[in-house]
Amino acid sequence: MSDLLSALLLGIIEGLTEFLPVSSTGHLLIAQHWLGARSDFFNIVIQAGAILAITLVFRQRLWALATGLDRPANRDYAMKLAAAFLVTALVGLPVRLAGWELPETVTPIAWALVLGGVWMLVAERVAERRGDSDLVTWKVAVLVGLAQVVAGVFPGTSRSAAAIFMAMLAGLSRRSSATEFVFLVGIPTMFAASGYAFLELWTEQGLAGEAWGDVAVAFLAATATGFVVVKWLLGYVKQHRYTGFAIYRIALGGLLLLFMPSGS
Repeated sequence: MSDLLSALLLGIIEGLTEFLPVSSTGHLLIAQHWLGARSDFFNIVIQAGAILAITLVFRQRLWALATGLDRPANRDYAMKLAAAFLVTALVGLPVRLAGWELPETVTPIAWALVLGGVWMLVAERVAERRGDSDLVTWKVAVLVGLAQVVAGVFPGTSRSAAAIFMAMLAGLSRRSSATEFVFLVGIPTMFAASGYAFLELWTEQGLAGEAWGDVAVAFLAATATGFVVVKWLLGYVKQHRYTGFAIYRIALGGLLLLFMPSGS
């Protein structure tokens, strides 16, 4: 398989899995096992493509919030988005600087997939029993911020899964509302994380030797695929539970533990 085709496939996989609650890290680990490992810069760029996709999906919502801060409801929502982001930044940066992160290898990612799937099944059931609420409280904002930090420490957890189900347990029990809030918080969070990772890479290694054609193709593939996936998921969760994704995670984690070398 050509390098350009493998780059295209990796970009598609990133776009498919970044916002679904299935762990993009786990899927890229598997894919790069077969398609060949890529540089840290390549992985940062394809994640940036996924971030661009979700920004495009929510462009009207973001514009409405930015231009409607004189309205109490918009201002309150924007402040809670900012609070969730700040919690992630203020807690997550010291955690990252301290090096508190499990390695991106099969065993911890596989267990994160399995345990995360079980967590999703339990959390959704518990949240449903509490009624159908779309109210974003300060408690929801703070716990979503903390959930994003946990997802950063445990590769394979899935940022979207950890944050969505934490929001639902904290009182934002309507799936569509929890999903939208978490996706909106994810825009500044992921831009900041990708920017920080890029600066680290730039200062430590530079960008010499990159296959820029492969990077460009993967970026565009991640953006296009991510846009379609997010649009689909926002409609899907209005009528369906996340149960199928939870079962998929458990099955995939089990297969990884059984069939992939633990150090890969």
